[in-house]
Amino acid sequence: MKTTAHRLSFVRAIAAISGVYDLAVGLFLLLAADRLASLFGVPPAQPPIFSDLNALFLLAVGAGYYWPYRDPGGARWYMWVMGPGLKGAGAIAFLADYFIRHSPASFLLFAASDGVLALLTLAALTLARDNSTTP
Repeated sequence: MKTTAHRLSFVRAIAAISGVYDLAVGLFLLLAADRLASLFGVPPAQPPIFSDLNALFLLAVGAGYYWPYRDPGGARWYMWVMGPGLKGAGAIAFLADYFIRHSPASFLLFAASDGVLALLTLAALTLARDNSTTP
């Protein structure tokens, strides 16, 4: 039982880190999109609604991590979808964009952060898996 609790605390920790990450990037994008674009060496999105919508998306995803943080066993589905699913696909998309469309190297920071969070989420969910439950 202690082992199961420890494994679920790993899922909870990853949910907290992922939630804070998405909320922080979403808030920064919503409140300072021009500054964020400047930091990454790209022009601001035109029209600005594109960055606003991305910010709202990130805020919604970040807020959604509340449920797996509160109930890591019952909200595992959210972790699977948003971790290995969305963050894994995001990392691949950033890498593809870098190599195919030659986006700035600074975008590789997002590939790395999304990729690390996807892998940590996968590890946490795999370790917490119980023979009596499904993902």
